[in-house]
Parts: sequence; C-alpha cells; structure tokens
Amino acid sequence: MNIFSFTSFFKKQPQNLSVPDTILVKKLKNLSTQSDFSVFKDVNIYHHTSTYTIPLMVLDSKRGLYLFESREWTYDELKNATIEKAKNQDSSNETLAFDNHQNIIRQKFNELTHDDGIPIFNYLLMENLNADEYEHLNDSFKELLPYEKIIFSDSQEDDIIKKLQNATQPKENLSTKDEILTTLLIQYAIFDTQNKLHFCTKEQISFIDKELKDITYLNGVGASGKSSSLLLKAITELLSNPKLKIIIIKPTILACDILKKKLLEIVEHAIIELDLTAIEIVTPLELLNKHQLKIGREKLSSISIDKKLMKKSFNVADIIMCDDSKTYDETFLNYLVHIQQKSKLLLVNSDFNSTFYFSTNFRQVDKEIFFYQTNPHAKALHLISTLLKDDAKITLVSNSISAQKLKDDLFKFIENEPHSLNSSTQLINQKVHQLTFCAYQDLNEFQTNHIILMDLCFTSINEIEYALNLSDTSAYVLFEEDCKEIKQLRNKYEKSSQEYN
Repeated sequence: MNIFSFTSFFKKQPQNLSVPDTILVKKLKNLSTQSDFSVFKDVNIYHHTSTYTIPLMVLDSKRGLYLFESREWTYDELKNATIEKAKNQDSSNETLAFDNHQNIIRQKFNELTHDDGIPIFNYLLMENLNADEYEHLNDSFKELLPYEKIIFSDSQEDDIIKKLQNATQPKENLSTKDEILTTLLIQYAIFDTQNKLHFCTKEQISFIDKELKDITYLNGVGASGKSSSLLLKAITELLSNPKLKIIIIKPTILACDILKKKLLEIVEHAIIELDLTAIEIVTPLELLNKHQLKIGREKLSSISIDKKLMKKSFNVADIIMCDDSKTYDETFLNYLVHIQQKSKLLLVNSDFNSTFYFSTNFRQVDKEIFFYQTNPHAKALHLISTLLKDDAKITLVSNSISAQKLKDDLFKFIENEPHSLNSSTQLINQKVHQLTFCAYQDLNEFQTNHIILMDLCFTSINEIEYALNLSDTSAYVLFEEDCKEIKQLRNKYEKSSQEYN
C-alpha cells in the first residue's frame, strides 16, 4: 500500500467531504433516540470568513463532543501496509487526525464564552474492517489507531456507546446543550423574546439546510420561529455564496427595522464576516418603487400595481423572501411571482400548500389566555393598572376610538402617557414605554409580555391570532357581546386557559 495514501488521512481533510448513511452512521443516529446524544452529519462550522465541514459529529451533553471520520479501508489493504505518522502529526490521545477542526471549535468557544468550551474526542468509523481483523494487523497500526478509538463494521450499539462514554466520566460543569450548539452551529441559533439563545428544531434545521425551489412555501403555527428561521436561511445562503443578493419583504417600516435589528444580533453573535448590504429588508411599497425607478417612472405613494409593471421584468435579487404573506393581497403576490422568474421565491405564512411546516408554538406553552365578557373599557383600565405594578411590557390593541378614550381615563392612573405605536415610523423614532397602544395592522414583529385585545368583532381572525402570539406571558380578550371571531377563539384556546367574567 502506498504510504502517502495512508498518511494523507492525517492531513487536513477536504471541506466538502461527505459521509453517507452507512450502517454505522445509522447506528449512531439510532443511539440519539436512546440516549442524550445529538447527531449531526456533514455539518458546517462558520468562523469569520471560513467554513469548516465536519462529516459526522455527536454531542453528549454530559461528556463532550465526538468527531468522526470515515474510511473504507479493508483488511486486505491494511495487512501489508507500512505505517508511518504524517509530519507534524499530533500525538495527543485526544485526536486521531492532524487537522484544525478542534482548534476552530475551541476558538469559537473562546471568542463567544471566553473558555475552551467542552472536551473533544476523535473517532474513526471503519466501515469495512471488523474487530477480529483489526487484531491481526501489525502493532504500528494499533499504536497509531488504538482499538478504543475505532468503531468497527461489526460494532454493536452497546459497544459503540460504551466506547464513547469511556472517553471520560460525566461532568457536572458542562454548558447546556442549547448553549453548546448555539455557540458552535450559529446557523441554527435563534434568539427568543428575552434575547436568550435556543437551538433550532428539526423542522427549522430542515428548512435552513434544504435547497429552495423556484417557489417555496414556509408555513407554521403562530410563534413557531418563522421570521427568525428566515433570517438564518438568508445568512446561510449568503455564507454558501457571497455573491448572492437577497431581499426580504415585511409589511411595515417598523417591522423592517425590528427584523434588521434581529439580523444584526444574529451576525454579532455568530462571529462571521458577512456583507450585510447583500441582505435588504424592505416594505412592499419600497420594492415597487425600486421597480418604478428602474423603468423611469415616478415613485408611488401607496401600493399600486398596474399592467405595465406586470409586463416589465425586474431582476431585483437572486432570492426574494416574503414574510407574512397573508397580509398582502393576491395582486402583490402575483407581482412577486412575475418578478421572480430568474430568482428563488420564498413565501412565508401563506395560504398555499406548505413545502415546510413548523408545528411548535414556543410562546403558547406557558402563556395564559383569559376571556372576559364584560365592559371592555372598564376592564382594560383595571387590567392595565394591575399589570403596571409588575414592571412588565403591556400592549393594548384596539381601534383608534377605544384607544383615545382609554388614554383620557388612564391619566388618573399612570404618570407617563402611553406610547402609540406607529408602524410607518422607523424604530429609532419610537419611544416605547412600559405601556403601548396600537392598532392590529401595526403589530407586525412587535413583542410584549402582556397583550390586551379589544374590538375583536371588527377584526379578522388572522390578525387576532397574530396579536395573541406576540405576548410571552399572558393575553386578555375583552368583549361585550359574542361574535363569530370570539367563538372561534374560545373554541380554540379556552380549553387550555381560564375564563373570568
């Protein structure tokens, strides 16, 4: 056997090395369902301007990180080989291969958490070599690749887990699984409403990893992380191809600014160098005016799509992502399909069949929803005066007439005047206080602790449910008389909530 072909294993591996789902890989994945293991195949680690691909990685949150490399060497190939270490071979017991994956992982942990993170152990998957054949190989091979570091073709699941767990004893001071994974795999790190990091679900990871179709539909329940996953998808696409141009559409100026802030938070956490000008977040009107400018027409003051726009091509971006698609009328969605002919189009929260679907509501688990059939005005005053004592963010959603009456009466209860949210104003000009008043159409991307809903019988069920999902602690539905919207909400939410009259 050629010495170079063997010792090359110990040199830096190609970044795009892919491990197929062999029997051993399937056994490792199966172990994740029986133990506290998380298995990742062909996963990328992004660091500054570089991408490092790890063929197979397993996290044991009690012990550390296991990195696997796969080789198809047979006994016949190895039995007569002359074994030598490659130059600069790391002789540590912690590693088999001379590569920089461990160093990059430790660098990421040091830059983000100011420590080395977790222990790292390397293993080799020998797909075509069994344990008995290994015993007949010469001692130089065994010294270089010790038995306890190899998973053989005939290794059983019990043997595999024993070898992994024998690497070290369980440790009490390791970070949580979410903390480890969101530090290492920034493309799957989501900030929640308290600015804490959570690792993506399998549904979200599948969406982020899969290639976009010409038209892709992402749907899901409220508060399932669609907007955050959309940003992670945009970042991942740009990391794969820095030449891409991506446009994200949000309904209002304020919603665009809130999403831009989220984008900056993700990139700041990630320690990656990304051309943020390649991701543009705009309103529908801003997108239309880009098209108007291109064909030499005056800017529009409101959304209007005429036949001329529908006849003119407009290669505005390589990927167009339209969030909250249900808030736009069919004419605008048809316009997006028209200009998308040379682009990929992603429609989020649309009425169309789902390409991807997120089934978990992350805010609904601990949130209480209360229904009050009473005088909404009087009850709102009582709730606001009570909730303000908790120093939490409170948002009241109603029509303008109800809001003004409440503001006048609240003068007796609170020192500062409530903030009136204006979705047509930039975030920097919004002085958000503890108590915010707004209309249903202004709520996009806004988040709060407690939300009070009024005037529901004049509001669509989609707008009401969107509002309900913006609070992370409690929601209060105030109404004087039943209507179909109230009945729909009570049928859906009242079983898991409390009712007070």
